[in-house]
Amino acid sequence: MTMKTAIAVLLTLAAGTALAQVPAGYPADYQKLIEGARKEGKLVVYGATDSKATQPLIRDFNALYPGISVEYNDMNSTEVYNRFISERAAGGNTADVMWSSAMDLQMKLASEGSALQYKSVEAGGLPAWAVWENKAYGTTFEPAAIVYNKRLLAANEVPQTHDDFARLIQQPKFRDKVTTYDIEKSGVGFMFMTHDAQTYAKFADLQKAFGVAKVRVQSSTGTMMERISSGENLIGYNVLGSYALVRAKTDPSIGVVLPKDYTQIVSRVVFINKAAKNVNAAKLWLDYMLSKRGQTIIANDSKLYAIRADVTGETTSADLIKTIGQANVKPIPVSPALLQYLAPAKRMAFLKGWKETAGKK
Repeated sequence: MTMKTAIAVLLTLAAGTALAQVPAGYPADYQKLIEGARKEGKLVVYGATDSKATQPLIRDFNALYPGISVEYNDMNSTEVYNRFISERAAGGNTADVMWSSAMDLQMKLASEGSALQYKSVEAGGLPAWAVWENKAYGTTFEPAAIVYNKRLLAANEVPQTHDDFARLIQQPKFRDKVTTYDIEKSGVGFMFMTHDAQTYAKFADLQKAFGVAKVRVQSSTGTMMERISSGENLIGYNVLGSYALVRAKTDPSIGVVLPKDYTQIVSRVVFINKAAKNVNAAKLWLDYMLSKRGQTIIANDSKLYAIRADVTGETTSADLIKTIGQANVKPIPVSPALLQYLAPAKRMAFLKGWKETAGKK
């Protein structure tokens, strides 16, 4: 190494050290955590968030804490869960951090002992319903939406409530033209539908309406929106509103309804693996995601709807509450109460009922 190269390396290291300072308001001993993470040098995250939406977070985290490589693995919500449990059972390396919109599957792992108890310095910035025992934390505030093709539905056809939707899709024009998640393959889809069953008094009628329409199911939000945009499907139910609202700004075929009777709110749950190989880096990442800085990136760059009330912008909880109305917003709490439909007997009974009504072809 030449003297010139050595000086350049030292300057780079010095710049990195200068950047990795304790954030304002954090305890002084947080520097030990930063140094521990720098020594680990790596973080492995399994997530059900599109890589494109995650990249702004990773870039900003790297700017704040240089020298820590973030390996992000993008899967659907069921794959996130299955990969983690299979790798853990085999005794091999797995994720340091788990981040998924399938809140029930995340809570199953956390409540069964997979989550490290870590009180984030940013926990106080979250709603009480979004924190469970300092082990699992909600990070976003995303609505379940009705998405429709604006070219092919007249304004007076667009449903504004769940009752409207159930009536609409029984019309002949919607036969084979309605889509929703495949609740056997999509963790978030199953969670949305079971939560509907608890929230919506006429859920049985909704299931029957899906049966009349011969609903077409998909395992991803992206596929549903592509088929709605093309006109192959006319309308979609329980579509992740964060993705849909962003796409609607650039796709003139996509319209989005946040139901006026109630709008479910899902929050992508994050927890640190209790057996994390890079535990310091995992703690840094969790604190960053919950911080005002991280949440601002989540809102304005990732477009996932920040959960913190002190973050401003269009894709924030404050903006969404203003749009829908506080009384109509129904957040799904980060709680073991989510697990009731994951019990094998109850899950099978729910899926059986779905297939016999909504799933009939």
